[in-house]
Amino acid sequence: MTPAIASPEFDAALIARHDVAGPRYTSYPTAPHFRADFDETVLRGVIRASNEEPIPRALSLYVHVPFCMSPCFYCGCNRIITRDVTQAERYLERLYREIELIAPLFDRDRPVRQLHFGGGTPNFLDAAQMGELMESLARHFSLSHATDREYGIEIDPRFADGDYVHALGELGFNRISVGIQDFDPVVQKAVNRIQSFEQTRAVLDAARASGFRSASVDLIYGLPFQTVDGFSHTLDQVVALKPDRVAVYGYAHLPEMFKAQRQIAAADLPDAATRLALFGCAVAKLSTAGYVYVGLDHFARAGDELVQAQCAGTLQRNFQGYSTHGDCDIVGLGVSAIGRIGDSYSQNARDLIGYYAALDAGRLPVVRGLELDEDDLIRRELIGELMCQGLVDKRQFGARHRLLFDEYFVRARQRLAPLVEDGLVLENAREIRVTSRGRLLLRIIAMCFDAYLDDAAQATRYSRVI
Repeated sequence: MTPAIASPEFDAALIARHDVAGPRYTSYPTAPHFRADFDETVLRGVIRASNEEPIPRALSLYVHVPFCMSPCFYCGCNRIITRDVTQAERYLERLYREIELIAPLFDRDRPVRQLHFGGGTPNFLDAAQMGELMESLARHFSLSHATDREYGIEIDPRFADGDYVHALGELGFNRISVGIQDFDPVVQKAVNRIQSFEQTRAVLDAARASGFRSASVDLIYGLPFQTVDGFSHTLDQVVALKPDRVAVYGYAHLPEMFKAQRQIAAADLPDAATRLALFGCAVAKLSTAGYVYVGLDHFARAGDELVQAQCAGTLQRNFQGYSTHGDCDIVGLGVSAIGRIGDSYSQNARDLIGYYAALDAGRLPVVRGLELDEDDLIRRELIGELMCQGLVDKRQFGARHRLLFDEYFVRARQRLAPLVEDGLVLENAREIRVTSRGRLLLRIIAMCFDAYLDDAAQATRYSRVI
Protein backbone atom coordinates (compact mmCIF):
# COMPACT_ATOMS: atom_id res chain seq x y z
CA MET A 1 0.00 0.00 0.00
CA THR A 2 1.38 3.40 -0.96
CA PRO A 3 1.30 6.08 1.76
CA ALA A 4 -1.08 8.97 1.14
CA ILE A 5 1.61 11.57 1.74
CA ALA A 6 5.15 12.07 0.49
CA SER A 7 8.03 9.95 1.75
CA PRO A 8 10.48 11.98 3.84
CA GLU A 9 13.57 13.57 2.35
CA PHE A 10 16.51 13.74 4.73
CA ASP A 11 18.47 16.95 4.20
CA ALA A 12 20.89 17.44 7.11
CA ALA A 13 21.62 21.11 6.38
CA LEU A 14 17.94 21.95 6.06
CA ILE A 15 17.02 20.12 9.25
CA ALA A 16 19.87 21.72 11.19
CA ARG A 17 18.63 25.16 10.15
CA HIS A 18 15.16 24.47 11.52
CA ASP A 19 16.01 22.28 14.52
CA VAL A 20 14.47 24.36 17.29
CA ALA A 21 12.58 23.38 20.44
CA GLY A 22 8.87 22.80 20.14
CA PRO A 23 5.85 20.71 21.21
CA ARG A 24 5.14 17.16 20.09
CA TYR A 25 1.41 17.99 19.83
CA THR A 26 -0.01 14.93 21.53
CA SER A 27 -2.49 17.58 22.61
CA TYR A 28 -3.35 21.13 21.66
CA PRO A 29 -3.14 23.25 23.71
CA THR A 30 -0.17 21.44 25.24
CA ALA A 31 0.15 20.41 28.90
CA PRO A 32 2.12 23.51 30.08
CA HIS A 33 -1.07 25.51 29.47
CA PHE A 34 -3.32 23.41 31.72
CA ARG A 35 -4.86 25.41 34.58
CA ALA A 36 -5.20 24.70 38.30
CA ASP A 37 -8.81 25.93 38.38
CA PHE A 38 -9.89 22.84 36.43
CA ASP A 39 -10.96 20.72 39.40
CA GLU A 40 -13.11 17.70 40.22
CA THR A 41 -16.34 19.65 39.83
CA VAL A 42 -15.37 20.73 36.33
CA LEU A 43 -14.28 17.20 35.40
CA ARG A 44 -17.57 15.72 36.57
CA GLY A 45 -19.39 18.32 34.49
CA VAL A 46 -17.51 17.56 31.27
CA ILE A 47 -18.04 13.82 31.75
CA ARG A 48 -21.77 14.39 32.24
CA ALA A 49 -21.87 16.51 29.09
CA SER A 50 -20.01 13.82 27.13
CA ASN A 51 -22.70 11.28 28.07
CA GLU A 52 -25.39 13.62 26.75
CA GLU A 53 -23.94 14.05 23.27
CA PRO A 54 -26.14 12.69 20.43
CA ILE A 55 -23.64 9.86 19.85
CA PRO A 56 -21.41 9.49 22.94
CA ARG A 57 -17.83 8.56 22.10
CA ALA A 58 -16.29 5.20 22.96
CA LEU A 59 -13.65 5.22 25.71
CA SER A 60 -9.89 4.78 25.83
CA LEU A 61 -8.35 3.98 29.21
CA TYR A 62 -4.78 5.00 30.03
CA VAL A 63 -3.39 3.35 33.20
CA HIS A 64 -0.13 4.74 34.59
CA VAL A 65 2.11 2.44 36.63
CA PRO A 66 4.90 4.70 37.93
CA PHE A 67 7.37 2.23 39.47
CA CYS A 68 10.73 1.14 38.04
CA MET A 69 13.26 -1.28 39.56
CA SER A 70 16.22 0.87 38.47
CA PRO A 71 16.73 4.30 36.91
CA CYS A 72 17.43 4.72 33.21
CA PHE A 73 19.48 7.91 33.19
CA TYR A 74 17.90 9.29 29.98
CA CYS A 75 14.35 9.02 31.29
CA GLY A 76 12.08 12.05 31.54
CA CYS A 77 8.92 10.13 32.48
CA ASN A 78 7.04 10.41 35.74
CA ARG A 79 8.41 7.39 37.60
CA ILE A 80 9.42 6.20 41.06
CA ILE A 81 12.54 4.08 41.53
CA THR A 82 12.06 1.29 44.08
CA ARG A 83 12.70 -2.41 44.59
CA ASP A 84 10.04 -2.53 47.31
CA VAL A 85 7.36 -4.57 45.54
CA THR A 86 4.89 -3.89 48.38
CA GLN A 87 4.56 -0.38 46.93
CA ALA A 88 2.51 -1.94 44.15
CA GLU A 89 -0.19 -3.11 46.58
CA ARG A 90 -0.48 0.33 48.17
CA TYR A 91 -0.72 1.91 44.74
CA LEU A 92 -3.31 -0.55 43.48
CA GLU A 93 -5.46 0.08 46.54
CA ARG A 94 -5.76 3.76 45.52
CA LEU A 95 -6.04 2.96 41.82
CA TYR A 96 -9.06 0.77 42.55
CA ARG A 97 -10.61 3.65 44.49
CA GLU A 98 -10.09 5.95 41.51
CA ILE A 99 -11.70 3.42 39.18
CA GLU A 100 -14.67 3.05 41.55
CA LEU A 101 -15.09 6.84 41.71
CA ILE A 102 -14.79 7.72 38.04
CA ALA A 103 -16.26 4.73 36.19
CA PRO A 104 -19.88 5.29 37.34
CA LEU A 105 -19.75 8.80 35.87
CA PHE A 106 -19.68 7.29 32.35
CA ASP A 107 -22.71 5.59 30.82
CA ARG A 108 -22.16 1.84 30.70
CA ASP A 109 -23.12 1.66 27.04
CA ARG A 110 -19.85 3.42 26.12
CA PRO A 111 -17.42 0.61 25.20
CA VAL A 112 -13.71 0.69 25.99
CA ARG A 113 -12.16 0.23 22.55
CA GLN A 114 -8.61 1.14 23.58
CA LEU A 115 -6.59 0.39 26.71
CA HIS A 116 -2.96 1.31 27.32
CA PHE A 117 -0.71 0.60 30.29
CA GLY A 118 2.27 2.97 30.49
CA GLY A 119 4.90 3.91 32.99
CA GLY A 120 7.25 3.72 34.67
CA THR A 121 7.30 -0.01 34.15
CA PRO A 122 3.85 -1.62 33.93
CA ASN A 123 5.37 -5.08 34.44
CA PHE A 124 6.42 -3.94 37.92
CA LEU A 125 3.00 -5.48 38.65
CA ASP A 126 3.17 -9.26 38.78
CA ALA A 127 0.79 -11.45 36.77
CA ALA A 128 -1.66 -11.87 39.66
CA GLN A 129 -1.81 -8.13 40.31
CA MET A 130 -2.28 -7.45 36.60
CA GLY A 131 -5.15 -9.94 36.58
CA GLU A 132 -6.83 -8.26 39.55
CA LEU A 133 -6.45 -4.84 37.91
CA MET A 134 -7.97 -6.04 34.64
CA GLU A 135 -10.81 -7.64 36.61
CA SER A 136 -11.50 -4.31 38.32
CA LEU A 137 -11.52 -2.47 34.99
CA ALA A 138 -13.86 -5.08 33.49
CA ARG A 139 -16.20 -4.83 36.48
CA HIS A 140 -16.53 -1.06 36.29
CA PHE A 141 -16.18 -0.30 32.57
CA SER A 142 -17.58 -2.03 29.49
CA LEU A 143 -14.40 -3.54 28.07
CA SER A 144 -14.81 -4.35 24.40
CA HIS A 145 -14.05 -7.84 23.12
CA ALA A 146 -14.27 -6.80 19.46
CA THR A 147 -11.45 -7.88 17.19
CA ASP A 148 -10.56 -4.25 16.45
CA ARG A 149 -9.99 -3.38 20.11
CA GLU A 150 -6.50 -2.16 20.97
CA TYR A 151 -5.24 -3.24 24.39
CA GLY A 152 -1.57 -2.35 24.67
CA ILE A 153 1.13 -2.45 27.31
CA GLU A 154 4.72 -1.21 27.63
CA ILE A 155 7.16 -3.90 28.78
CA ASP A 156 10.71 -3.76 30.11
CA PRO A 157 12.13 -7.10 28.86
CA ARG A 158 14.68 -7.18 31.68
CA PHE A 159 11.85 -7.96 34.09
CA ALA A 160 9.52 -10.16 32.04
CA ASP A 161 9.60 -13.73 30.76
CA GLY A 162 7.51 -15.81 28.38
CA ASP A 163 5.08 -16.94 31.08
CA TYR A 164 4.37 -13.35 32.07
CA VAL A 165 3.77 -12.29 28.48
CA HIS A 166 1.49 -15.29 27.93
CA ALA A 167 -0.51 -14.27 31.02
CA LEU A 168 -0.96 -10.80 29.53
CA GLY A 169 -2.31 -12.35 26.34
CA GLU A 170 -4.78 -14.38 28.41
CA LEU A 171 -5.97 -11.13 30.02
CA GLY A 172 -6.83 -9.66 26.60
CA PHE A 173 -3.76 -7.59 25.72
CA ASN A 174 -3.05 -7.69 21.99
CA ARG A 175 -0.33 -5.04 21.52
CA ILE A 176 3.06 -4.88 23.18
CA SER A 177 5.66 -2.11 23.19
CA VAL A 178 9.23 -2.95 24.18
CA GLY A 179 11.87 -0.41 25.09
CA ILE A 180 15.30 -0.99 23.56
CA GLN A 181 16.92 2.45 23.12
CA ASP A 182 20.24 0.99 21.88
CA PHE A 183 21.88 -2.45 21.92
CA ASP A 184 25.41 -0.98 22.02
CA PRO A 185 26.87 -2.13 25.40
CA VAL A 186 28.88 1.08 25.82
CA VAL A 187 25.75 3.18 25.43
CA GLN A 188 23.75 0.84 27.67
CA LYS A 189 26.29 1.18 30.46
CA ALA A 190 26.30 4.96 30.15
CA VAL A 191 22.52 5.17 30.55
CA ASN A 192 22.26 2.38 33.17
CA ARG A 193 20.14 0.04 31.06
CA ILE A 194 21.88 -3.26 30.34
CA GLN A 195 19.56 -5.25 28.09
CA SER A 196 20.55 -8.02 25.71
CA PHE A 197 19.27 -8.72 22.24
CA GLU A 198 18.28 -12.20 23.44
CA GLN A 199 16.12 -10.83 26.30
CA THR A 200 14.34 -8.54 23.89
CA ARG A 201 13.79 -11.24 21.28
CA ALA A 202 12.41 -13.64 23.90
CA VAL A 203 9.70 -11.18 24.94
CA LEU A 204 8.73 -10.37 21.35
CA ASP A 205 8.64 -14.07 20.41
CA ALA A 206 6.49 -14.82 23.44
CA ALA A 207 4.07 -12.06 22.49
CA ARG A 208 3.63 -13.45 18.99
CA ALA A 209 3.19 -16.98 20.34
CA SER A 210 0.57 -15.67 22.78
CA GLY A 211 -1.61 -14.11 20.10
CA PHE A 212 -0.53 -10.48 20.28
CA ARG A 213 -1.32 -9.00 16.90
CA SER A 214 1.22 -6.18 17.04
CA ALA A 215 4.65 -5.57 18.55
CA SER A 216 6.52 -2.28 18.57
CA VAL A 217 9.94 -1.24 19.83
CA ASP A 218 11.39 2.08 20.99
CA LEU A 219 14.84 3.45 20.15
CA ILE A 220 16.53 6.68 21.23
CA TYR A 221 19.17 8.62 19.30
CA GLY A 222 21.39 11.29 20.85
CA LEU A 223 22.44 9.18 23.86
CA PRO A 224 25.98 9.33 25.30
CA PHE A 225 28.72 7.61 23.27
CA GLN A 226 26.42 6.78 20.36
CA THR A 227 28.11 6.55 16.98
CA VAL A 228 26.61 6.14 13.54
CA ASP A 229 28.27 2.73 13.13
CA GLY A 230 27.04 1.53 16.51
CA PHE A 231 23.51 2.76 15.97
CA SER A 232 23.49 1.30 12.47
CA HIS A 233 24.24 -2.11 14.00
CA THR A 234 21.41 -1.64 16.51
CA LEU A 235 19.05 -0.83 13.65
CA ASP A 236 20.13 -4.01 11.84
CA GLN A 237 19.32 -6.00 14.98
CA VAL A 238 15.95 -4.26 15.30
CA VAL A 239 15.07 -5.07 11.70
CA ALA A 240 15.97 -8.70 12.43
CA LEU A 241 13.40 -8.69 15.26
CA LYS A 242 10.69 -7.78 12.70
CA PRO A 243 8.57 -5.47 14.89
CA ASP A 244 5.39 -4.07 13.36
CA ARG A 245 6.24 -0.54 14.48
CA VAL A 246 9.44 1.27 15.42
CA ALA A 247 9.62 4.56 17.32
CA VAL A 248 12.91 6.48 17.10
CA TYR A 249 12.91 9.25 19.70
CA GLY A 250 15.43 12.04 20.05
CA TYR A 251 16.99 12.27 23.50
CA ALA A 252 16.22 15.58 25.21
CA HIS A 253 18.97 16.43 27.71
CA LEU A 254 17.22 18.48 30.39
CA PRO A 255 19.09 17.72 33.64
CA GLU A 256 17.60 20.78 35.35
CA MET A 257 14.16 19.15 34.97
CA PHE A 258 14.99 15.43 35.30
CA LYS A 259 17.31 14.45 38.14
CA ALA A 260 18.41 11.12 36.64
CA GLN A 261 19.85 12.92 33.61
CA ARG A 262 22.44 14.56 35.84
CA GLN A 263 24.27 11.21 35.66
CA ILE A 264 24.91 11.93 31.96
CA ALA A 265 27.75 14.32 31.15
CA ALA A 266 26.92 16.73 28.34
CA ALA A 267 30.42 16.19 26.96
CA ASP A 268 29.59 12.52 26.33
CA LEU A 269 26.63 13.33 24.09
CA PRO A 270 26.99 13.25 20.30
CA ASP A 271 27.53 16.65 18.71
CA ALA A 272 24.79 18.22 16.61
CA ALA A 273 26.07 16.81 13.31
CA THR A 274 26.37 13.28 14.70
CA ARG A 275 22.93 13.49 16.29
CA LEU A 276 21.43 14.38 12.92
CA ALA A 277 23.39 11.61 11.24
CA LEU A 278 22.00 9.10 13.76
CA PHE A 279 18.46 10.05 12.85
CA GLY A 280 19.31 10.03 9.16
CA CYS A 281 20.68 6.53 9.56
CA ALA A 282 17.41 5.41 11.16
CA VAL A 283 15.33 6.91 8.34
CA ALA A 284 17.48 5.22 5.68
CA LYS A 285 17.72 1.82 7.37
CA LEU A 286 14.05 1.53 8.26
CA SER A 287 12.88 2.76 4.87
CA THR A 288 15.10 0.22 3.12
CA ALA A 289 13.68 -2.50 5.37
CA GLY A 290 10.15 -1.68 4.21
CA TYR A 291 8.93 0.53 7.04
CA VAL A 292 6.74 3.52 6.16
CA TYR A 293 7.42 6.85 7.86
CA VAL A 294 4.14 7.77 9.57
CA GLY A 295 5.31 11.00 11.16
CA LEU A 296 7.60 12.53 13.80
CA ASP A 297 9.49 9.49 15.11
CA HIS A 298 7.11 6.69 14.09
CA PHE A 299 7.64 4.03 11.45
CA ALA A 300 5.34 1.11 10.65
CA ARG A 301 5.10 -1.76 8.21
CA ALA A 302 3.12 -0.98 5.06
CA GLY A 303 0.19 -3.18 6.12
CA ASP A 304 -0.01 -1.75 9.65
CA GLU A 305 -3.22 -0.11 10.85
CA LEU A 306 -1.46 3.24 11.30
CA VAL A 307 -0.37 3.31 7.66
CA GLN A 308 -3.80 2.17 6.47
CA ALA A 309 -5.45 4.90 8.55
CA GLN A 310 -3.09 7.52 7.13
CA CYS A 311 -3.94 6.40 3.60
CA ALA A 312 -7.65 6.55 4.42
CA GLY A 313 -7.35 9.99 6.05
CA THR A 314 -8.52 8.70 9.45
CA LEU A 315 -5.21 8.73 11.35
CA GLN A 316 -5.39 10.75 14.57
CA ARG A 317 -3.06 11.80 17.34
CA ASN A 318 -3.51 11.74 21.12
CA PHE A 319 -1.48 11.25 24.31
CA GLN A 320 -0.47 7.76 23.17
CA GLY A 321 0.91 9.25 19.93
CA TYR A 322 -0.45 8.29 16.52
CA SER A 323 -3.66 6.30 16.86
CA THR A 324 -6.47 4.66 14.94
CA HIS A 325 -8.72 5.25 17.97
CA GLY A 326 -8.10 8.97 18.35
CA ASP A 327 -11.85 9.66 18.37
CA CYS A 328 -12.27 8.05 21.80
CA ASP A 329 -12.61 9.97 25.05
CA ILE A 330 -9.51 9.18 27.11
CA VAL A 331 -9.85 8.36 30.81
CA GLY A 332 -6.52 8.82 32.59
CA LEU A 333 -6.04 6.55 35.63
CA GLY A 334 -3.15 6.66 38.06
CA VAL A 335 -0.66 9.23 39.27
CA SER A 336 0.08 11.99 36.70
CA ALA A 337 -2.26 10.42 34.11
CA ILE A 338 -3.81 12.78 31.55
CA GLY A 339 -7.33 12.39 30.19
CA ARG A 340 -9.21 13.98 27.32
CA ILE A 341 -12.98 14.11 27.73
CA GLY A 342 -14.97 15.99 25.10
CA ASP A 343 -13.42 19.40 24.61
CA SER A 344 -11.27 19.25 27.74
CA TYR A 345 -8.04 17.88 29.17
CA SER A 346 -7.40 16.90 32.78
CA GLN A 347 -4.41 15.62 34.72
CA ASN A 348 -4.09 13.77 38.01
CA ALA A 349 -1.69 14.72 40.81
CA ARG A 350 1.90 14.16 39.69
CA ASP A 351 3.15 12.86 43.06
CA LEU A 352 2.02 9.88 45.14
CA ILE A 353 1.38 12.02 48.22
CA GLY A 354 -1.15 14.21 46.42
CA TYR A 355 -2.64 11.29 44.50
CA TYR A 356 -3.12 9.18 47.62
CA ALA A 357 -4.42 12.09 49.72
CA ALA A 358 -7.20 12.93 47.26
CA LEU A 359 -8.41 9.35 46.99
CA ASP A 360 -8.15 8.75 50.74
CA ALA A 361 -10.46 11.75 51.14
CA GLY A 362 -12.92 10.28 48.61
CA ARG A 363 -12.05 12.77 45.85
CA LEU A 364 -10.94 12.32 42.28
CA PRO A 365 -7.21 13.21 42.13
CA VAL A 366 -7.46 15.75 39.27
CA VAL A 367 -5.27 18.81 39.93
CA ARG A 368 -5.32 20.72 36.65
CA GLY A 369 -6.78 20.75 33.16
CA LEU A 370 -8.26 22.93 30.48
CA GLU A 371 -11.60 23.50 28.78
CA LEU A 372 -10.96 24.40 25.16
CA ASP A 373 -12.53 27.48 23.60
CA GLU A 374 -13.59 27.80 19.98
CA ASP A 375 -10.18 28.98 18.77
CA ASP A 376 -8.48 26.08 20.59
CA LEU A 377 -10.77 23.59 18.84
CA ILE A 378 -10.16 25.13 15.43
CA ARG A 379 -6.39 25.06 15.85
CA ARG A 380 -6.40 21.58 17.39
CA GLU A 381 -8.15 20.20 14.32
CA LEU A 382 -5.82 22.01 11.92
CA ILE A 383 -2.65 20.92 13.74
CA GLY A 384 -4.00 17.37 13.82
CA GLU A 385 -4.50 17.38 10.05
CA LEU A 386 -0.96 18.65 9.49
CA MET A 387 0.59 16.10 11.88
CA CYS A 388 -1.41 13.13 10.58
CA GLN A 389 -2.12 13.85 6.90
CA GLY A 390 0.30 16.62 5.96
CA LEU A 391 -2.52 18.38 4.15
CA VAL A 392 -5.18 21.00 4.92
CA ASP A 393 -7.87 21.83 2.38
CA LYS A 394 -8.48 25.51 3.16
CA ARG A 395 -11.94 25.71 1.63
CA GLN A 396 -13.28 22.59 3.31
CA PHE A 397 -11.71 23.56 6.63
CA GLY A 398 -13.14 27.07 6.40
CA ALA A 399 -16.60 25.74 5.53
CA ARG A 400 -16.60 23.38 8.54
CA HIS A 401 -15.74 26.21 10.92
CA ARG A 402 -17.52 29.08 9.12
CA LEU A 403 -14.40 31.13 8.60
CA LEU A 404 -12.25 32.53 5.80
CA PHE A 405 -9.05 30.54 6.20
CA ASP A 406 -6.51 33.09 4.94
CA GLU A 407 -8.07 35.88 7.02
CA TYR A 408 -8.42 33.85 10.20
CA PHE A 409 -4.82 32.59 10.08
CA VAL A 410 -3.06 35.77 8.95
CA ARG A 411 -0.39 35.62 11.66
CA ALA A 412 0.10 31.88 11.23
CA ARG A 413 0.58 32.24 7.49
CA GLN A 414 3.21 34.92 8.10
CA ARG A 415 5.09 32.44 10.29
CA LEU A 416 4.64 29.78 7.61
CA ALA A 417 6.11 31.92 4.80
CA PRO A 418 9.81 31.15 5.50
CA LEU A 419 8.98 27.43 5.52
CA VAL A 420 7.28 27.82 2.15
CA GLU A 421 10.40 29.55 0.84
CA ASP A 422 12.54 26.66 2.08
CA GLY A 423 10.32 24.14 0.31
CA LEU A 424 8.98 22.49 3.45
CA VAL A 425 5.40 23.45 2.62
CA LEU A 426 3.38 24.27 -0.47
CA GLU A 427 0.66 26.87 -0.01
CA ASN A 428 -1.88 28.20 -2.48
CA ALA A 429 -5.46 29.45 -2.38
CA ARG A 430 -6.73 25.89 -2.09
CA GLU A 431 -4.47 24.05 0.32
CA ILE A 432 -1.46 23.76 2.59
CA ARG A 433 0.58 20.64 1.79
CA VAL A 434 3.68 19.33 3.56
CA THR A 435 6.38 18.35 1.06
CA SER A 436 8.85 15.49 1.26
CA ARG A 437 11.38 18.07 2.55
CA GLY A 438 9.00 19.03 5.35
CA ARG A 439 7.92 15.57 6.50
CA LEU A 440 10.68 15.33 9.11
CA LEU A 441 9.90 18.83 10.39
CA LEU A 442 6.17 18.50 11.03
CA ARG A 443 6.51 20.01 14.49
CA ILE A 444 7.83 23.38 13.28
CA ILE A 445 5.12 23.51 10.60
CA ALA A 446 2.43 22.90 13.21
CA MET A 447 4.04 25.48 15.51
CA CYS A 448 3.11 28.22 13.02
CA PHE A 449 -0.53 27.69 14.00
CA ASP A 450 0.02 27.48 17.76
CA ALA A 451 -1.49 30.55 19.43
CA TYR A 452 0.21 29.81 22.78
CA LEU A 453 3.86 29.66 21.81
CA ASP A 454 6.16 32.07 23.59
CA ASP A 455 9.58 32.00 21.95
CA ALA A 456 11.34 32.99 25.17
CA ALA A 457 9.86 30.13 27.19
CA GLN A 458 9.73 27.48 24.53
CA ALA A 459 13.34 26.25 24.85
CA THR A 460 12.86 25.21 28.48
CA ARG A 461 9.42 23.65 28.00
CA TYR A 462 9.99 21.44 24.98
CA SER A 463 12.54 19.18 23.34
CA ARG A 464 14.21 19.97 20.03
CA VAL A 465 12.23 18.86 17.02
CA ILE A 466 14.97 16.48 15.78
